[in-house]
Amino acid sequence: MGLFSFLTKEIAIDLGTANTLIIYNDKVVVDEPSIVAIDRTTGRIMAVGKQAQMMHGKTHENIKTIRPLKDGVIADFQAAEHMIRGMIKMIGTHNGIFAPSLKMVICIPSGITEVEERAVRDSAEHAGAKEVRLIHEPMAAAIGIGLDVLEPEGRMVIDIGGGTSEVAVIALGGIVCNKSVRTAGDVFNYDIEDYMRRQHNILVGERSAEKIKIEVGAAIAEIDNPPPDYAVHGRDLMTGIPKEIYVSYVEIAHALDKSILKIETAILNALEMTPPELSADIYRTGIYLAGGGALLRGLDKRISLKTKLPVHLAEDPLRAVARGTGIALKNFDKFPFLIK
Repeated sequence: MGLFSFLTKEIAIDLGTANTLIIYNDKVVVDEPSIVAIDRTTGRIMAVGKQAQMMHGKTHENIKTIRPLKDGVIADFQAAEHMIRGMIKMIGTHNGIFAPSLKMVICIPSGITEVEERAVRDSAEHAGAKEVRLIHEPMAAAIGIGLDVLEPEGRMVIDIGGGTSEVAVIALGGIVCNKSVRTAGDVFNYDIEDYMRRQHNILVGERSAEKIKIEVGAAIAEIDNPPPDYAVHGRDLMTGIPKEIYVSYVEIAHALDKSILKIETAILNALEMTPPELSADIYRTGIYLAGGGALLRGLDKRISLKTKLPVHLAEDPLRAVARGTGIALKNFDKFPFLIK
């Protein structure tokens, strides 16, 4: 690069269904919800990230909020491009005279198709990237947790995000076997909305369901340090009048049970596909949990009971994938698992 190196900016993007994180100069500079608000009449982008999230579920007919990613992949190409562009602007990489040449590493789900992969690449290129490499989420999570992925030793990593839950066995810098299920944070939110409607006759929105999950979400009914009951506000389906009810973590554990069962099945399927030598390694090292969904109370304990294996929760699981993507960016041409 030499003389013109200042014209090239290197950024790592964890393009998530629920949140997008951008790493620049080894720091997380953007951590925003993956959502955009658009003016229906002019097509103009009104807000990106947190500002758009504040509008979600509260808009009038001239404004619509779009979540460009669904189940870990791009569902709305134009909105995704605008979102990436808007979030890159938040970094302030523009130096006034020239728009910098962007070099990017973006993480993608391991169960993604070639068409979906192409959509991610095209969105990044339209947003100004000159060079793009892709990395699978479980691999990025493993690097972010601090595992040596190039070692000839098997490690099982589970990344539970907003749109997908990725289960992968990693050895020698590659994914040996993986299972990707579209059951994750968004499905948990839907389960909570559905439970509140059926059990309490109260209608709550997506943002309220997310808040309930954070405040009193649990994977099992017996947890240490249980949270206090949480006050939920919504619309009474019988009278149409807003009302308040209290829910406990036990109720939410019951509401999420079926979805967590699907993740457990995916873990068991991945363990069945694992070659015997790597199974022996996993027995010794255990399972590593990352992603926002890993923060669900008692989830590590529940997976441990199901698999009879030790389960390690990553430090700051929300940012493990982003950290790993940032490390991969530093080794842009060295890591064999970066997809060109």
